Amino acid sequence: MLIPNMNYSHMKDSYLFYNIAQKVKAYSAAHPDEHIYRLGIGDVSLPLCDAVINGLHKAADDQADPATFNGYMPECGAPFLRKAVADHYRSRGVQLTDEEVFISSGASDELGDVLDLFDRVNRSLIIEPAYPAYVDANVMGGREIVHLPSSKENGFLPLPDDSISAELIYLCSPNNPTGAVFSKEQLKKWVDFANARGSVILFDAAYEAFIEDDTLPRSIFEIEGARTCAIEICSLSKTAGFTGTRLGYTVIPAELERCGMNLNAMWVRNRTTKTNGVSYIIQRAACEVFTSEGQAQIHANIEIYKNNARTIMQALDKLGIWYTGGKNAPYIWLKCPNGMGSWEFFDFLLNEVQVVGTPGEGFGKCGEGYFRFSTFGSPEDTRIAAEMIAKRLAEI
Repeated sequence: MLIPNMNYSHMKDSYLFYNIAQKVKAYSAAHPDEHIYRLGIGDVSLPLCDAVINGLHKAADDQADPATFNGYMPECGAPFLRKAVADHYRSRGVQLTDEEVFISSGASDELGDVLDLFDRVNRSLIIEPAYPAYVDANVMGGREIVHLPSSKENGFLPLPDDSISAELIYLCSPNNPTGAVFSKEQLKKWVDFANARGSVILFDAAYEAFIEDDTLPRSIFEIEGARTCAIEICSLSKTAGFTGTRLGYTVIPAELERCGMNLNAMWVRNRTTKTNGVSYIIQRAACEVFTSEGQAQIHANIEIYKNNARTIMQALDKLGIWYTGGKNAPYIWLKCPNGMGSWEFFDFLLNEVQVVGTPGEGFGKCGEGYFRFSTFGSPEDTRIAAEMIAKRLAEI
């Protein structure tokens, strides 16, 4: 008799976004003429920049010409894109070889797939509040999860101590959902901790392009010692609007080894077995992101989202509400006002000012009493929503 993966039976229902959708649907049905201001969605709203669009068109034309046609792509990524990504790191002072960069269809895919490199007896440390996929991927794989709580008191940036015992360590900076960013000194503590115990850090750098403070690290590999204990996973989804186009990359240093096994070589073997590579058209378009023209254009779009963040932060500052994130991240994580619970505040915003955000409780128990705003909406909707929130909360 076939036995399914029974670990799925241990997974909690993913009720967060379903509940949000149901509540919004019910409100819209009862108030069909009301406009909903969406500050909860983590998807981008601006289109791909011109450099990328031109790259897509050119690459599509390449596929119509026998002289430039491409079939299967290298499983680990096209050499031209691996070099472009590595050059991007090198321009920021992080020394990588092209062969340490692996091209993928997105960070979400890699965050789950990379667990293939590790035996399921390894425990995974996950800082809460957390991106739900970290937890779900480990539950599916039958791994024990060590939950490390964070809080307002430590700025939602906990540090390691001797009470922690885990072989895999998930770090996300800038963080989703809290928007908090680790300093170099804080990351150094995690790197030293991992090296001392033989652990491996899985560093999610999906939002690194939003960091505007030059003293803050954008890559784990800016930290001395990281090459012997870390894997970095990044994405063009929020950096360049590739949420629907799909492209990311993973960095595995050549010297990262455990038990005599080289993880870079293992990942080459994994990719050549499990993938046929990312399409030529998408990789050519992604290469344009790393040109000077592409960098200027994507940062112009990022600045629009960062202006949205400033708009929301100004409203919260006016109200005296505590928050983190926003300045170096596309998310703002705030303390619910007047002692409201996460879902209570959600209902208040929806019913009183037609604004939708994300209840913090959906990211783990440590998120109860907190709330996440996304800055990826339109500037006009963000401005109106911030004004209405400030006005209504000032009245209570």
